[in-house]
Amino acid sequence: MVTIYFSGTGNSRYIAERFSEKTKAACFSIEEVIDFGEVLTTTNTVAVCYPIYGSCVPRILRDFIIAHQSCFEGKKLIIFCTQLMFSGDGARIFTDLLDGVAVEILYAEHFNMPNNICNLPIFPVQDNKKINRYLSKAEAKLERVGRDLSSGIVKKRGFNVLSQYSGYLLQRRSFVRLEKKAEKDVKISAACTVCGKCIKICPMQNLKQVDSGILQNGQCTLCYRCVNQCPQQAITVLLHAPVKKQYPGIHQLYSDDF
Repeated sequence: MVTIYFSGTGNSRYIAERFSEKTKAACFSIEEVIDFGEVLTTTNTVAVCYPIYGSCVPRILRDFIIAHQSCFEGKKLIIFCTQLMFSGDGARIFTDLLDGVAVEILYAEHFNMPNNICNLPIFPVQDNKKINRYLSKAEAKLERVGRDLSSGIVKKRGFNVLSQYSGYLLQRRSFVRLEKKAEKDVKISAACTVCGKCIKICPMQNLKQVDSGILQNGQCTLCYRCVNQCPQQAITVLLHAPVKKQYPGIHQLYSDDF
């Protein structure tokens, strides 16, 4: 088995790596420069983990799956999506990317994780105590997933009709337009010192340095990585309220490895 994931600020990376540790699966970020064609075609089971944005798979992962669609033919799939509270069919929507590809869904689950939208006042960035609470629940759910898989129990979170309609009607229907707007809606304030960190960490190569500062290329995937890691809190995407407290990500809180 192999696990592949995309993670903007570390939540999905945490789930992917912890699941892989428990199952002794190889684990790769889709941002790694490796031969994913070989990785995917030489395994029988693929676990996929990603954050859900407005009940949509992030653009960067959609592009990746479409480019490697044929590699999933005949595979067994385990699908994990990370979410703030609710996505409806956040795990099921991934299967739409494999329309016409024969796959078997072994498991699908949603994980509530800490908020990384750091400039949305109604959902403040949590303190360490609350983050630990999320992680404890995620660990318990991962243990249950492991037991179910070992026992051959199949669960498909978000695959029922109610989940599909709620995901579409409550989020996806309106988010599609917002996602398109966000592609070109990165704003950088005068506080920017042109340190170049945002350019380095952007998974879409969406930012570039010019004489006047930092410019965008219209390719933002809305992962909020730059918003949360800008040393000057000078970047916003789509939501342009001031950034008061950034989400450092789980790996930054508990290690120096991210």
